[in-house]
Amino acid sequence: DIKPESIDEVFISHDHWDHVGGVPDLLKVKPDLKIYVPESYGSKGNNIVRIKESIEIHENMWSTGELSGIEQSLVVKTERGLVVIDGCSHPGVGNILRAASQFGRVYALIGGLHGFREFDLLKDLELVCPCHCTQHISEIKRLYPDKYVEGGVGRIIEL
Repeated sequence: DIKPESIDEVFISHDHWDHVGGVPDLLKVKPDLKIYVPESYGSKGNNIVRIKESIEIHENMWSTGELSGIEQSLVVKTERGLVVIDGCSHPGVGNILRAASQFGRVYALIGGLHGFREFDLLKDLELVCPCHCTQHISEIKRLYPDKYVEGGVGRIIEL
């Protein structure tokens, strides 16, 4: 269990209500919360860090930078390679993977794959966890049964 008051930083992929809806309540519990957002993010505040270009947030943790003027993805280095965590993939999975690959070899993709049908982009990944707004989960699961991992709120994924 994660207690809200233990959270020091939040990474927001993009400014859609279903991705930011809990932030106001979290700020009530943790008013000094640091929030990393893409540059196009609409809200303002002293605790907001706007990101335009790719940047290292912490050791072995980066933002792709804002892609296509709407969304950023989180990139985390693990022993097996890079894990890319996206919101909805509005900029396109190819663009996200290219942006992330500047930090090393991408091992896994976790997140929403909104409108995604370029299934061959997943062939070099070892783990694919389509979530949220992915329309073609069954096709991804059929094409990549050994790479597919079911996602969802509260699910624990071994990386």
